[in-house]
Amino acid sequence: MTLTSDRPGAGTGIQPCLWFDDQLEEAAHFYAAIFPNSSVGHLSRYSEAGPGEPGTVMAGEFTLDGLTFKAINGGPMFSFTEAVSFSVSCADQAEVDHYWTSLLEGGGQESMCGWLKDRFGLSWQIVPTRLYELMSDPDPARASAAAQAMLGMQRIVVADLEAAVAAV
Repeated sequence: MTLTSDRPGAGTGIQPCLWFDDQLEEAAHFYAAIFPNSSVGHLSRYSEAGPGEPGTVMAGEFTLDGLTFKAINGGPMFSFTEAVSFSVSCADQAEVDHYWTSLLEGGGQESMCGWLKDRFGLSWQIVPTRLYELMSDPDPARASAAAQAMLGMQRIVVADLEAAVAAV
């Protein structure tokens, strides 16, 4: 089944929309510098009519690795929680380390099992694809060893996962 719409701009698909206090522009440039195939799109700024300070960003969009995000500077009424996160599948340890280190830059916080919060409070899961492979091992003991190893990590380390599975 194909659903269509006759509204203007239809066909752009579902897009995440993020609510920032007042850091939308800073966040968009921060994220676009980390991910490949990324850019900062149109940013709408307040005019003399307000309600925000003239020239400051009201809303906008940015693209991260081909996925377009909408965003607003909506004020401090709402903040990010772990109930919504973005998962980054990484081909190898070098990618895990790149995204982990980059997203923590400037005041992020490490969590457990490959989770972190960046300096804007947005939660990310930085996960090597090798973790999924090891946890899908047909041998339940090996899959369990991979899961147990992951549960003890903050940043996921592929070599440590593989060592845990090899020890079974």
